[in-house]
Amino acid sequence: MFMRIAASLTACSIAFVLSAVAPAAHPSGGAAPAPEPQTQSSGQQPPPPAQKPPAEQDPQRAQEPIRTGINYVRVDVIVTDRKGLPVLDLKKEDFNLTEDGKAQTIDNFSIVKIDAATQAEGPAPMEIRSPFDEEREAARPDVRLFILLFDDYHVRRGNDMSVRKPLMDFVQNQLAPADMVAIMYPLTPVTDLTFTRNRNGLISAIERFEGRRFDYTPRNEFEDRYAYYPAAVVERIRNDVVMSALEGAAVKLGSMREGRKSIIFVSEGFTNTLPPQLNDPIAALPGLGNAARGRPNVEASDRAEFANTVDLYSRLQDIFAEANRNNTSIYAVDPRGLAAFEYDINQGVGLQVDRKHLEASLDTLRALAENTDGRAIVNRNDLAVGMKQIIRDSSGYYLLGYNSTEAPTDGKFHAIKVRVNRKDVDVRARKGYWAYTAEDAARALAPPKPEAPAEITEALSTLAEPARGRPARFWVGTSRGENGRTRVTIAWEPVPLAPGERRSDDESAARVAVTAMAVDGRPLFRGRVPEEAPAGSSAEGGGAVVAARAGSQASFEAPPGELKLRLVVEGPRGQVLDSATREITVPDFTAVQVSFATPEVFRAKTARDIQNIKQSAGQPPTADRSFMRTDRLFIRATAYAPGDTPPTMAARLLNRNGEAMSDIPIRSSGPGAVEIDFPLSNLAPGDYLLELSAKAGQGTAQKLVAFKVGR
Repeated sequence: MFMRIAASLTACSIAFVLSAVAPAAHPSGGAAPAPEPQTQSSGQQPPPPAQKPPAEQDPQRAQEPIRTGINYVRVDVIVTDRKGLPVLDLKKEDFNLTEDGKAQTIDNFSIVKIDAATQAEGPAPMEIRSPFDEEREAARPDVRLFILLFDDYHVRRGNDMSVRKPLMDFVQNQLAPADMVAIMYPLTPVTDLTFTRNRNGLISAIERFEGRRFDYTPRNEFEDRYAYYPAAVVERIRNDVVMSALEGAAVKLGSMREGRKSIIFVSEGFTNTLPPQLNDPIAALPGLGNAARGRPNVEASDRAEFANTVDLYSRLQDIFAEANRNNTSIYAVDPRGLAAFEYDINQGVGLQVDRKHLEASLDTLRALAENTDGRAIVNRNDLAVGMKQIIRDSSGYYLLGYNSTEAPTDGKFHAIKVRVNRKDVDVRARKGYWAYTAEDAARALAPPKPEAPAEITEALSTLAEPARGRPARFWVGTSRGENGRTRVTIAWEPVPLAPGERRSDDESAARVAVTAMAVDGRPLFRGRVPEEAPAGSSAEGGGAVVAARAGSQASFEAPPGELKLRLVVEGPRGQVLDSATREITVPDFTAVQVSFATPEVFRAKTARDIQNIKQSAGQPPTADRSFMRTDRLFIRATAYAPGDTPPTMAARLLNRNGEAMSDIPIRSSGPGAVEIDFPLSNLAPGDYLLELSAKAGQGTAQKLVAFKVGR
């Protein structure tokens, strides 16, 4: 079936790629680095160099120089014996590699071998606590990287339970102590992916996996947008979302290191065409208005099925290219096991159509695996055997690198063949790669763009979302206080749930306990927001511990200088949900010519919302900097200048590179204070900056407010 589809697509001038690998672009925009040579590894520390003189070292396991260039190609090769066990005693001269039939010189050769038993006997690997830990640990040659992608859109309820046990066994018994795994769903942003060694956390995530195939009930705002489209349209949207997730997962893995990485894709395969019996006019209302329900003899036209298949495999080609470009293999795991039927008996689909659609869905899984040097674990009830093969493939392989003698920049596919000078072994390797086009090569070799000014980068850093699972986000602002002191205001708001995320009532943020201390340890403020904090007591140094509350914000006065904030998020029963420590510099508003208080940003939908914000002086500003195009920004800004003359103020819109786009009208709300009512409907999705400027005499000041606009 798969070969018939491929032949048909060729007839339609659609290139069905058997496999592709290309040199990945360096994050800086330059050429891709060659693979970092890797050596036989274990969980133990390597012996000191003095134990083995350099002359006696195995030259094939010694560190080789890293090659770079747009024509450098890397290939990972798995060699196994007839029992499926890795063969790792081959030398560089045992390999023959050709590109488009022309022999290539292998100038980078290394062996990757990971022994779980040796790791278990050594010291326990460190826990992943930060992105820095994740980056450092992922670069180790003895660490295997996996993304477990749960395609809940294409797994039936019930089949999700059957796949849990082999997946949990894989986590508990197959992974080595140093291995790192990330859990992903189709709607999980790549920026939210975090790798962990916490096996209990992975088991808990697997136990919560719930399939939703053919269930179109919306569970979030994104799904609610299309839930009432025809079921066939919803399936195409779901296909595209899952394919984008696969591409994103491959890019994420490719950005972490060279060498082999794997995506374990739990899915029943993509749906090319829905049978008329399931193609309801309104997906979220199954059966309503569908005259084909219960009529097994009604079939979709062959022309429609062929067109849908062409479109699907054309889209899959993007996944093949991206996965191979990032040296990532996809292992497709079908939770149905030995599948006999694609649809339930009560859905009324004829047996012939059912069989055809079952084979079509299995073909998509096989295509994903075969074109990315993975394996399709399909049509087998013992999924555990296939899961063990995933580990074997990642435990021992060869990394070969060469500079293409043809140096192609034609944007075409170039076939690679790898052979070894040994009989009775099975050799698996990439089938080829897509060369850069001349335009791609020019971009890769172009010098990096100049970095944005520091103030632009600092402003854009505020757009970073709180780490996944954080219950609250915070805003800290400063303004002029009394007697030369500075007024510090802290506001907070709960972080909304991400798509697919669940949170019990006890896990919801109810209040925040705030402690502010000077660098010498003097307490400046203690209190809970929105609960009233103690007031009137005296702190060391004469600073009063006071609390002023309005909504979910608190204010206190502090002397200029360094300040340490301790923020503890509490649940409804007072239990601690999260904590954070921040060190801020409290500005001295009396020691400069012109200066800005921290601008306050409010979210609004309508003009009435704006009026309500204006009339409610104590309403806390939003700490979020992500908005929709249907939102309006209402911003309050205040500037200070010496003397009685208030500074002249202006505002303009900048793009994320700091380039001016347009002036923004402002309205004075008092001496040195302005208000801005700014609708976002005319802006395309992206990152922007609002530049506020103030001038008084010879003094000037600027303040940048970064914000993100979604769809």
